[in-house]
Amino acid sequence: MASATVDSMAEILSKLNINAGDWSPNLVKNLHLLSPDQIELAKMLLEMGQSHLFQHWAEPGVDDDQKKAFFDQVAKLNSSYPGGLASYIKTARELLADSKAGKNPFDGFTPSVPNGEVLTFGDDNFIKFEEAGVKEAQNAAFVLVAGGLGERLGYNGIKVALPAETTTGTCFLQLYIESILALQEASRRLTQGTCQKEIPFVIMTSDDTHTRTLDLLESNSYFGMKPTQVKLLKQEKVACLDDNDARIALDSHNKYKIQTKPHGHGDVHSLLYSSGLLNVWRDAGLRWVLFFQDTNGLLFKAIPASLGVSATKQYHVNSLAVQRKAKEAIGGITRLTHSDGRSMVINVEYNQLNPLLKATGHPDGDVNCETGYSPFPGNINQLILELGPYIEELTKTGGAIKEFVNPKYKDASKTSFKSSTRLECMMQDYPKTLPPTASVGFTVLDTWLAYAPVKNNPEDAAKVPKGNPYHSATSGEIAIYRANSLILKKAGVKVDDPVQQVFNGQEVEVWPRVTWKPKWGLTFAEIKRKVNGSCSISQRSTMALKDRDIVLEGLSLDGALIINSVDGAEVKVGGSVKNKGWLLESIDYKDTTIQEELRTRGFKINKIEQLEETYSKPGKFTLKA
Repeated sequence: MASATVDSMAEILSKLNINAGDWSPNLVKNLHLLSPDQIELAKMLLEMGQSHLFQHWAEPGVDDDQKKAFFDQVAKLNSSYPGGLASYIKTARELLADSKAGKNPFDGFTPSVPNGEVLTFGDDNFIKFEEAGVKEAQNAAFVLVAGGLGERLGYNGIKVALPAETTTGTCFLQLYIESILALQEASRRLTQGTCQKEIPFVIMTSDDTHTRTLDLLESNSYFGMKPTQVKLLKQEKVACLDDNDARIALDSHNKYKIQTKPHGHGDVHSLLYSSGLLNVWRDAGLRWVLFFQDTNGLLFKAIPASLGVSATKQYHVNSLAVQRKAKEAIGGITRLTHSDGRSMVINVEYNQLNPLLKATGHPDGDVNCETGYSPFPGNINQLILELGPYIEELTKTGGAIKEFVNPKYKDASKTSFKSSTRLECMMQDYPKTLPPTASVGFTVLDTWLAYAPVKNNPEDAAKVPKGNPYHSATSGEIAIYRANSLILKKAGVKVDDPVQQVFNGQEVEVWPRVTWKPKWGLTFAEIKRKVNGSCSISQRSTMALKDRDIVLEGLSLDGALIINSVDGAEVKVGGSVKNKGWLLESIDYKDTTIQEELRTRGFKINKIEQLEETYSKPGKFTLKA
């Protein structure tokens, strides 16, 4: 077709049933450059009111490669969106019209507290659910949404490469993989190894993170996981929109390139659906899919019990949640019932929940109940879905999630935007399309146990009002030490109280720097079995336990203790360990001579003195200091 002359344009147009008068003249002149598929895409764009895209096209022979590249991009945008670009534009016009009119998406809905399970760490009920969850783990697949860079944190790498804590330097991705492997092994042991299932792990990446995520995995031998267990699915971006008519925006530096932005982590559902993985998992006998985000170092402490709740309560959807104070800046899990009988259980953002309650007969809005917390639990964006009903739903929707648009208008007339906008979708909005018969619930866990996301840079975190969570690299690391210290305390260890310190302008409680590999302490019952006699840990202490079969027996720790061992090495650690230890030293986050991953937290560890023992062969060993 590239050799066609201008004289044959009429013939091409006639064959395609196209009236040249309806088409951009600049496009018509260049039609001979395009394949039949590309001409069909051009036809779709014109039918959808996008003729401006061709307004500045040059004469044939000028920029021809860029014109073809334009249609390559259009083809990609069309194929990666459920229903194609025409569907995207149509939905955008509807949502932009609603936005301009100020339409409230919750009109006609009345909020109420949904059914769910509130867990108390360490009690019999919690232990029961943890055991049930570990048994179910071999029937689960895990999905990490990791499309973001760490720029917002003041870190130039991918977020999953950041250390979750700097005592051992374990990065988030390593922590997640080791946690999944620990669950896999513990599940086999609990079920007497009747089935040697390997837990699948999917990572949703983006153009920004895909190559670097793969490099991180390959350069670290997948952190001990078999490469065949790991699958990367890359999300594509969506077209930006210039106005309320959903006219597609062109790149300001290239008239042959459409401006694009991320669509949001809700894309994970359509990617899973189109990949065919869900059917593979179903055929392999899997029952659960667990979704989680990229920088919460506490998450896997909550997974066993929450999965146990899903299995016991037979929830199709289980949203992991934490206790939230009324009006706290975290979305609330809410049942919404419409006057026409429809109902759904979803996350409602905190700035929408309070006015919604006030408008539906609750004059005080969102208030704390007798527990001291809001009855609407705080959403932490971790979901457990039952695979069978999930596949049924995605078969109907193609994985499309209810979208929203958030244009920044120039003025109150709402006729023009400050900058281009796009449609967005969120992973946690999956339940919006479910039928009323769907079993949708939640599991509430203690915040200290389950939720310490790392998403704010030092400057933004320092501006957070006192008493509110910082959600920074500083608070995220300190939260891991706090959780581990509190767990050991609950298991009977005498742990000294924390001291207040300020790092990067954030006042935090510094507990002993206690860390362990996930396979050492996956559940509370397991940790209790590994703590015997009278054990104590001073506030200035550091302890890192790096394998499964290490037992603390009458240990008194005042300093730093590091135990390395291999599988099959059973080590009893006791006696009095006292040394100069490892100290936290403040650093200035503006000091560019220091590594970024340390600057983001405002401290580094000065390793002065420690007792470190390594057991490299299987056997039974005793360390009595």
